[in-house]
Amino acid sequence: MLIVPRQYAGAKCSQVSRSSRRNDVEREFDPIDESRRQWLAHGWTDAADGMTLVISIMRAHQLLLARVDQTLRPLGLTFSRYEVLALLSFTRRGSLPMNKITKRLQVHATSTTNSVDRLEAAGLVARRPHPADGRTTLVEITEAGRQLVTEATADLNRDVFEQPGLAPADVSRLLGELSALRAGLDGSARD
Repeated sequence: MLIVPRQYAGAKCSQVSRSSRRNDVEREFDPIDESRRQWLAHGWTDAADGMTLVISIMRAHQLLLARVDQTLRPLGLTFSRYEVLALLSFTRRGSLPMNKITKRLQVHATSTTNSVDRLEAAGLVARRPHPADGRTTLVEITEAGRQLVTEATADLNRDVFEQPGLAPADVSRLLGELSALRAGLDGSARD
């Protein structure tokens, strides 16, 4: 289905070239706005803004994750593995128990185990028994892991974090809004 901009409604093909019309349609069409319009047209007015918000955040997440992946892929890292290395590099001893990694990264234990397994196979972390608790395994960053996370962080700062796609004032405003959203979602999950 072709959505025709208002300025071309009723115009004959001889009046407007196909390529001109196609370029304007591509420039003006926003699938998320169209989804919102459809929600409203179907009478789901109470859900339209929420749907638009969720889909917009998910799409922004996809776009940002693609930038992150593009930056980390040449280093042989995924974002989840990078997060483990970064977290370990920020600790005083360079090590944490597996369950603390899971909790601090707010991921499922299986995700942590998978990331640590891959990092260990690459020689970037090592598992060690906890000196005071025989039931606990510590994950410790290696020197190779420290070097890689330093390089990856510099690349992410340069290519992604310093240029997130918004002006600094907009970044600050959005951070506040997202913080409120996370708090609201965390609260509703507990209810």
